[in-house]
Amino acid sequence: MSERLRQFREYREQMNQRILDEKFLPISRFFTLDTQAYTDGVLDSRTKEIAGLAASMVLRCDDCIAYHVIRCREEGLTRAQLFEVFNVGLIIGGSIVIPHLRRAVALLDELEAETSQDQS
Repeated sequence: MSERLRQFREYREQMNQRILDEKFLPISRFFTLDTQAYTDGVLDSRTKEIAGLAASMVLRCDDCIAYHVIRCREEGLTRAQLFEVFNVGLIIGGSIVIPHLRRAVALLDELEAETSQDQS
């Protein structure tokens, strides 16, 4: 795993736990809602992650984009499928999304390199 990916995952997990340890009910409820929103329902979790990625691109949230790119790969999306999702985000969000698209592609490259190493 690349250092950047390891740091992203560790920081996210550590800080989420730190926030939840405060046991502040409104925030805990929001985190629960967020988690439940991406579980299988009428729409499967894969479809929901695709929607989350496109929305995150439009909102230009790099942490959210990274999370959803990782989750989309875990859900089995191919590079070609991810580029279609990237395109939806770019079309809706406009050219201001391009810097976020660059970072999303760089992350995808890292994830693919990590997968290649694991298969070697």
